[in-house]
Formats: sequence, C-alpha cells, structure tokens
Amino acid sequence: MNNPLIHRASHIRFDQFDPTQIVPTIDSLLREATDELEKIKAVSGTRTFDNTLRALDELGLNLDFAMGVVSHLESVATTPELRAAYNDVLPKVSDFRSRLTLDPGLWNALTAFAETPEAKNLSGHRLRFLQTTLDSFRRSGAELTPEKKQILAEINTELAMVTNSFSQNTLDATNAFEYVTASRDELRGLPESALQMGRASAASKTMDGWRFTLQAPSYIAIMTYADDPALREKFYRAYNSRCAAGQFDNVSNLHRILELRQRKASLLGFHDYADLILADRMAKTGATAVDFVRNLQKRISDFFHADTRELESFFSNFTSRPTSELRPWDLAYYAEKMRQAHYDFDEEALRPYFPLPHVMQGLFTLVERVFGVVTRRNEDLPTWDPLVTAYSTYDADSGKLLGHFYADLFPRENKRGGAWMNSLYTHVPSDGPEFTHVGLIAGNFTPPNEAGISLLTHDEVTTLFHEFGHLMHQLCNTTELRSQSMSGVAWDFIELPSQIFENWCWDRESLAMLARHYESGVGIPEELFQKMIKARNFRSASHMMRQLGFSCVDFALHRDYQRERDGDILEYCRGILNQFSALPLPTDSAMIVTFTHLFSSPVGYAAGYYSYQWAEVLDADAFSRFEAEGLLNRTTGLDFRDKILSRGDSLDPGDLFESFLGRGPDVTALLKRASLCTT
Repeated sequence: MNNPLIHRASHIRFDQFDPTQIVPTIDSLLREATDELEKIKAVSGTRTFDNTLRALDELGLNLDFAMGVVSHLESVATTPELRAAYNDVLPKVSDFRSRLTLDPGLWNALTAFAETPEAKNLSGHRLRFLQTTLDSFRRSGAELTPEKKQILAEINTELAMVTNSFSQNTLDATNAFEYVTASRDELRGLPESALQMGRASAASKTMDGWRFTLQAPSYIAIMTYADDPALREKFYRAYNSRCAAGQFDNVSNLHRILELRQRKASLLGFHDYADLILADRMAKTGATAVDFVRNLQKRISDFFHADTRELESFFSNFTSRPTSELRPWDLAYYAEKMRQAHYDFDEEALRPYFPLPHVMQGLFTLVERVFGVVTRRNEDLPTWDPLVTAYSTYDADSGKLLGHFYADLFPRENKRGGAWMNSLYTHVPSDGPEFTHVGLIAGNFTPPNEAGISLLTHDEVTTLFHEFGHLMHQLCNTTELRSQSMSGVAWDFIELPSQIFENWCWDRESLAMLARHYESGVGIPEELFQKMIKARNFRSASHMMRQLGFSCVDFALHRDYQRERDGDILEYCRGILNQFSALPLPTDSAMIVTFTHLFSSPVGYAAGYYSYQWAEVLDADAFSRFEAEGLLNRTTGLDFRDKILSRGDSLDPGDLFESFLGRGPDVTALLKRASLCTT
C-alpha cells in the first residue's frame, strides 16, 4: 500500500491511509526536519533572508503536513490503532517543535541575520516577519539558560500529552452516554425532525425505538423541546457532569494543565499565562482583555436581568408555579415556549427550508457573487468517510485554482464534537504548480433522516457560514510566507472573517439563495421571515452574558486561581459562572472539565476565549460598511478579500482593520445589532 504521509500533496490519499504507517513515517520525517535545522545553523558565509528566515519558514514542512493529517484523522475518524499511534508520536513531535525556539544555534542564526545590512533594510511583511519571529523566540525561551530551556521543553511536551488526554476523555465520555426508549410518550414535545433523528440513531445500532445521545443535535433537541422535565434533567446532568469523576475524569488533567501553563509563564518572565499568550495579540495584556470583558458585562447587565425577570414571569404564568421551581434544565425549554408565544415563531418552522445541499449551493452562490470565489464539487479527491464531500475553489475572474476543501458535517462516534475549520496545507508562491491550499470544515449538524435528507436549523446554517468564513481566510491567502498565512493570525482577530459571514444568514436577499423548502421548493414566506427577524435578538443579553461568563472563567483560571487558596476547582468555576447565569448551577455542574476550547490543545483558546466577543465588535463594525454599500456588493466584498482575507498576518491586525473600514473599531455597532444599546 502507498503511504500518503511520506510526500506533501494537495490531493491527499485518505483512501490509502494505514495507521501502521504513522510511527515509522513520523520518525523518518523527524530525522529529515532535524537535518533541515542543522543546515540552517551551519550556513557559511553571509546570512540572508532566504537561507535563514525563509528556510525557517519551510523547516519541517513535510513533518507538519504528515502530522497535520494524522492529527486531523484522530479527531474525525479515530480508531484504537490510530489513537495509539498518535499518542506514540505526539510527544516526539511536540518535543521537536518546542526545542526549535530553544536551540541556541538557531537563535544565533536569527540574531546574526538581524545584524546584516539586508535585515536592516527590510520593509513591509518581511520586516514584520523578522520582528515577530525574534519576539516569538524570546517569548518561547530563546534567551533562557540551558537548564531552564530543558525545563521548558519538558513542560511543552507534557502539555501536549495532557491536553490530548483531556480531549480524548471528553470524546469518550460523550460517547459513553445513550438514552434509548421504545415509548413515544416519553418523547412528547419533540418535533418530527428530532424523532426521525432518534429513530435513525437507534437503527444504526440495530435497536428498536429511539436513541438520543450527548452529541449536539440530539442534546439540543431534548433540552429545547422535551416536555418531560425529568428527561431534560437527566440529559442536563449527564452533559454537565461528564469527566468530573470516574473512568474519564478530567479534573486531574485540568489541574495539571493549569500548573504547567503557569510554570511556563513564570519561567518566561510573565506574571501569568494570560500575559504570555496575549503579548502578540490585539489585546496585548490580560488586564486589557479582562477590562474589555467586564466593560461589556457592565453595559449589558440591565438587559440580562430584564431577560431573566421576563422568563421567570413567563414560567409562572405558563405553569401557575412559583419562579423558585424554575430549574437550569428548564431554561432552554421555557425560553423556546416564550419565543413562540411572543413572536409566534418556532425555530423548527425554518428547518424544512434548509435542506443541506441547497444551503451549501446557496452559500457557494453568495460567495461567488460577493467575494469572487467559485466552488465546485471534486469527486476525484478521496475522503475519510462516505458522508464527507470534497470541493475545489477558483477565482471567478481569472479561473485560477485557489484550493481544495472537505466538508465533514455530521456527528459520528469516532469524531469529536463541535464545529471547526482546519488547514491541511497552505500554499505560498514558492510552491510548485502542483500545490494549492487544502482545508476543511467540520460540524456535528442534524444528520440525514430516514429519507436521506438533512434539514438544518437556522443556527446550524449560521455555524456553517461561520466555519466557511474561516475557510475563506485560508483559501484566499496570498502571503509570501506560510508563517504569515491564516494560521499565524492573532486569535482575537482570526474570528473576524468567520463571524462577519454569519451576518448574511439574516439578510432577505441572501436567504433567497440558500433557503428552499425541501418538498415544494418555495422560499421562506415573508411572514415567517419577519417573525425570524423580530425574534433575532430574543434574549440576546442572556446569550452574550453566557459567552462573557466563559471568558471570565477562562481568565480566572489562567490569571487568579490558586489551588491551595481557592480550593475545589469545580466549585470555584461554578461560583464564577453563577455570576453570569440566570439560575444557580447545580452542585454537580462541571462544564469546565469538558471545555475543549481551552484545554484540548497546548494553547487553543486558553486565555483567549474573549476573542469571540472581541471579534464580534470587529465584525459588527466592519459589516456596517457592507450595510452602507450593499450586502451583495462585489466591490466591497473584493475589498474585504484583498485587505483582510488575503493578507494573513502580513500586517498588524489593527492596520488591516483600519485599511478596510477607514478607522479603528467601535463597540457601538455590536450593541445596536443585538438591541443592547439605549441610544
């Protein structure tokens, strides 16, 4: 069998993948990358941009490609054999990567180049690359003593392993729960789409009746529509207590991750992990980011409390019970009842208008019209699962191939939860013509029903647009250097392209492209559309406050928490999240030990969850230009593509934003969009 990991390629042979190839291939590529490192260090004669900085940018490219494919498959198509091989090679690769910035010979090569006449005359993106590289090496320990470098390398390697364990425990704990019933009465209240999903899930396990799990489409359906409060409580407690104890306990992993991150920050001369992580982001310091979050909390606090009072009043009137009987597992259920009562709007009424194939085609039509990017299905690209679809994208004017991508949109037990975008290969001008960008979008959307049709909720459509915005950020990249592509963008700026894409999901003309009833083919009726728009900001303060709570618990853990002083970490986190919750959380609530955004990788969104709110400010403000010039205006879209999507990290993100909007960001646009502004 051929080995698709040996050589980089834009046509990745997922159909030839064999887990037994992983360990020997990665070991070989590690040796190759080590040789490349030694060549950079051993350069004789004059140091140049090409033999030093460009060589660094290309260092370990084959290793990164292979490891990226393996890591990707472990997240979407894991098997015991794949997981074992991945866990075998992960510490070796993590150790190699962490030691790059600690290598004195490589640091000497960089500082030697920085003193050359060529370096002193650099400008634009090349000068930025030199400066950010030197800064990154310093923050990564390049100037530490040999003894401290050794400690840091060990910390980095262990972090990779412990965060990987955290992620795998979360997946396994999610898969360990199932609810199967033969009684239709137990499922009263559930819409037909959820019942079909439950029956299909049961059939997939050769069971009779209905089967529901903790995967997002299943869990959300139960919490939003199930009339039986005991059933809602069962799912709520199961979901929010995963990994708090037992076989998949993540509490010890959580403690160890926090300890390692704080040790790393202290070793590098930073007060805490937030200051270390944010040094190269727009916020710059943890204090600035916390002030941003707390300011938003203050500005929406009155709206949040009004939301809570309104829901409590509705609950009492609807049930003739005191508000003291309202429980956390009741919130989504009665909020949906209240939305239906206030706006005569049921989210499920939209589902028939969002069959996945039509949504995808509508998305592609919109992207072509606004951003000049054409998307076509590519059946020549093998995939890792029969339900994964491959596509290729082209520039609409020149016909030039921009890249390939895969869409993996349905839940599976061998796939992690959530939705994300990932890059498998980044193209730069120095590549040969056989290379192009390769990326993917993944989700856990409503799977096809018994008739083979996947009908999405509007929220799932919005998530799809979000991840496609990330994908466009990669596919439109034109930077000279890989390190300055989308993957190098500051994490409090990288959500701008994804979140701005969500806005088109609320536009009448845009929805006409992607919303068609799966049976009749008609678009969303005007009456239903108006109900959707009126309900758009329903409980918007509560939704925003929830996100701010996640940001605050993130900062608390990475800036303030001390185990000896603050005690039980689950209780500590509940205390913080209670400040942002409409109701007190149950004492067994432990969402923090499945918070994979923060703890499933060495960095991830750790000390950076605020990026979502930060980018919301950027996206609402930037979208105001589309609103002024036309939401489907290609001139505006091409300008966004040129000044934001194509530039990666080649310029400071603040400068990129100003180049598109003509000024710095203003929070007012976000608050107005969410109806959380009194002026």
